[in-house]
Amino acid sequence: MITLIDYGGSNLRSVQKAFESIGAGVRVASQAEEVARSRKLVLPGVGAFAAGMAALRRQDLVEAIRQRAKQGVPLLGICLGMQFLFQRSEEMGDHAGLGLLEGEVVRFPETGPKIPHMGWNQLLHTGHHPLLKGVSSGAYTYFVHSYYCQPADEATTIAQADYGGPFAAMVGQDNIYGIQFHPEKSQQVGLTILRNFSNMNGSS
Repeated sequence: MITLIDYGGSNLRSVQKAFESIGAGVRVASQAEEVARSRKLVLPGVGAFAAGMAALRRQDLVEAIRQRAKQGVPLLGICLGMQFLFQRSEEMGDHAGLGLLEGEVVRFPETGPKIPHMGWNQLLHTGHHPLLKGVSSGAYTYFVHSYYCQPADEATTIAQADYGGPFAAMVGQDNIYGIQFHPEKSQQVGLTILRNFSNMNGSS
């Protein structure tokens, strides 16, 4: 059973439908007690970093997510949800994230391509991570974002995309995973990645 975290500001329904389309059991949780009982967590998100983190704090979800992650429960952050996994973001100030991964979230340079990065782009990877099973390097996924993650440890990046330079499109460290693109809009490639996550094992 996959638990989708609902903090009132995410593209929850489309992600839920994507998981259901691959036969995964899904429930929606908006309370810390529900998160604390989860076996597998997904943190979707769209919008601004500061507003999203504030919503998570208002619902007492921050510590619940951190605790389950530390207990080995697989956690997948999607789009803004991936950015939440890091220590801080420079979007509209300096704001703290969940701190589950070391690194920060920064804006694409104004001197580069048009911001936001919107549309189809290729995933580039070595193919060794279980989240990428069945996904070829060069496969296309759908992005919409103006900020991107800079992991402190390069080994945390499991797939890159290029937009005026390479950036982390997917990250993975122990039981913590993140994807910057929208899997629910990325056709079979996105569904394959969601299926790989749903098949992962973790601690209870």
